[in-house]
Amino acid sequence: MEIRPLITKFIKFGVVGASGMLVHGGVLYLLKEQAGANPFVANTAGFITAATTNYILNRIWTFRSHEKQVAVEYLKFILVSVIGLGINNGTLWLGGRLLPEWNADWRFYILWVVAVGVTTLWNFFGNMLFTFKNK
Repeated sequence: MEIRPLITKFIKFGVVGASGMLVHGGVLYLLKEQAGANPFVANTAGFITAATTNYILNRIWTFRSHEKQVAVEYLKFILVSVIGLGINNGTLWLGGRLLPEWNADWRFYILWVVAVGVTTLWNFFGNMLFTFKNK
């Protein structure tokens, strides 16, 4: 693959990811801060909600998929996202273990942004090479 189309796809993926980050962060905040949910449960709910909206936008805009088996493609996207969720929660867990004082208040969200960054790389390449290959 040429580098320019790859960069364009990554930028589009990033724009979609940014919208997903807002969805994810909104659900996370509402569940963790307003409903008092466990941070990992709230993070998981936010991640799944964002993964669904991201699939739709990436299918239409980033990868321009015309795959007729939408359910299969969606399940592939969710599989990549679930692995990404493990990477995301693992990064949060590791950050909380290494910096336990960062597990509270606003500092938790700094760890979350780092976790999102790590997960983004996995999600882009996982989806490009598995979910939307040859798109």
